[in-house]
Amino acid sequence: MLGALPGCLYVSHPQAIARAEYKPAQLDVATRAGLTVPATLITNDPVEAEAFCAEQPSIYKPLHAGAYDIGGEPAGIWAAPVGPGEIDGAVARSAHLFQARVPKVADVRVVVAGDQVFSARITAPPGVVDWRAEYQSLAYEPVTCPDGIHEALARFLADFGLRFGAFDFAVTADDAWWFLECNPNGQWAWLQAAAGLPITNAIADLLANGASHHD
Repeated sequence: MLGALPGCLYVSHPQAIARAEYKPAQLDVATRAGLTVPATLITNDPVEAEAFCAEQPSIYKPLHAGAYDIGGEPAGIWAAPVGPGEIDGAVARSAHLFQARVPKVADVRVVVAGDQVFSARITAPPGVVDWRAEYQSLAYEPVTCPDGIHEALARFLADFGLRFGAFDFAVTADDAWWFLECNPNGQWAWLQAAAGLPITNAIADLLANGASHHD
């Protein structure tokens, strides 16, 4: 019923969110939007996976973050390093996503609400691949999103019909921003508190007026 209401402002429409959560589509749209994407392989062929992981330092990440638990407790699959020696026949049971590991010095979470963009640099302890596994050890700093990235994110959201997106980037020592993924319905309140970003105001303006305002 909610998805069928005519003439309504959605942030964002549930069908648009569902389409944007599909990681292969994200990677395609991100590339066409002008974002830099790490080399990626999606396969269920163990030979291909082993060869890819032998070519460069690689990570594994789930194609879809389905809900599951371990011992009755909610759990998640974080991005993790994987080497060619860890690939076995189990890869053939389902499609897997392997990606070249970016030699990052920090991460950036970018939240886009309407026409406003909020960015926070996230620094995790050395050696941490996926900062979501170390919330208690993170440091946050508000940063400015480069104009080229800002414009590419606008193209990305327009392609999917989204009005909101939470984007993750890996940042290298030369300040290159590498697109990792977008959560089209991502959490943001913790980031507002940690980095001092007025995201609530932007979302409230968007819901009330159909657009964000800077005044």
